[in-house]
Amino acid sequence: MTDQRSQAEIVRRSLKKRYRKERRFRVYGMVAIFIALASLVILFADIINKGHTGFIKTTVTLDVTLDSEQMYLTDPTDAEQRSMADFIAPIITALQEQIPGAESAAQTRELRALVSSYAANDISDRLRANPELLNTTETFVFQAHDQVSVYVKHADNPKYSIRLSEQQQQWVDYLQEEGVIGTSFNDTLFSRGDSREPGNAGILGAIVGSLLTMLVTLMISFPMGIAAAVYLEEFAPQNKITDFIEVNINNLAAVPSIIFGLLGLAVFISLFGMPRSVPVVGGLVLALMTLPTIIISSRAAIKAVPPSIREAAEGIGASKMQVVLHHVIPLAMPGMLTGSIIGMAQALGETAPLLLIGMVAFIVDVPEGFFDSATVLPVQIYLWASSSEQGFVELASAGIMVLLTFMITMNALAIWLRKRLERRW
Repeated sequence: MTDQRSQAEIVRRSLKKRYRKERRFRVYGMVAIFIALASLVILFADIINKGHTGFIKTTVTLDVTLDSEQMYLTDPTDAEQRSMADFIAPIITALQEQIPGAESAAQTRELRALVSSYAANDISDRLRANPELLNTTETFVFQAHDQVSVYVKHADNPKYSIRLSEQQQQWVDYLQEEGVIGTSFNDTLFSRGDSREPGNAGILGAIVGSLLTMLVTLMISFPMGIAAAVYLEEFAPQNKITDFIEVNINNLAAVPSIIFGLLGLAVFISLFGMPRSVPVVGGLVLALMTLPTIIISSRAAIKAVPPSIREAAEGIGASKMQVVLHHVIPLAMPGMLTGSIIGMAQALGETAPLLLIGMVAFIVDVPEGFFDSATVLPVQIYLWASSSEQGFVELASAGIMVLLTFMITMNALAIWLRKRLERRW
């Protein structure tokens, strides 16, 4: 009887010890999940805090008199006259009308620094399109200078250094009260390419470059990846050569992405002489990087198709090719699509391989084809983040928000397709 009680006590102690371990394990898991979620929240909060102002632009609205004598311009359609004309003078005159008493040469220079250097181009472009506006008064909405924009949006933030003089700060405060200087949605961010000035820089060129690059990647990696997966899973004989190929595919999925950039530099650019910084080369490099992921996920999707499907098709006289094309691939397609979209989302966020093939160049124009010079979103973010201009910091964070939106959308699409199309056996 005593032995039975002692054994029962030992069992109870053992159970209590095991339950304590299980509780500790659960606590550790909950703490790990909490740390991961907290880190994610902190990351997103920091990006949004720095980047939300990137979607806001600072503008200066002025009624400008387009005086031909002041601009030394008689024919706005004449390109030579426009190149010699002084389009800054009417802008300064309009500012002096808003700020009486700013007449000295030093004050004139400080007034000039309130608007972007591209303000003269706005007047030139409008006069070229509408020559009849010469010697009339028109309302213009100019981009404010970068330092004015930083002051308007971050005057109370000690992390930003204000480089305006006290006189300029007083003028900006006064013009804000008068409604001359204001803020609005930064449509420039989504309508232009890169620029040396943050106020005129946009990500349209990077978005188009990313789309062209991803299109090349998809056209190459998706059919090749599925074909390789189908062959290896359904037709390839089980021998040492097949095993060697499978091992190397699995190893390639873990190779650092920069290695693919070195391969692209050596093969596509050095050996074949293809141009640098074009979507075709970028797409080829990313296709090589994405292929192992698509092959592995497609093979897993093919393996998930029950053998009874194949046996039933063969039982009614279908050939091996008919079984694969009419039954296996359609049933495995949801998993293939999911793996392909996840691989494309991974490729969309890659920077290292593209830096090596020259897609780090300063590109102003929006690319129109696969062989036009282009950059991509991750590289554009890298260029802005490495700039010393304060205005590019918020643009880099805004670009990260746009890139995250694309990647989250692609992953959500993959999840939706899997839920929508998958079949349970």
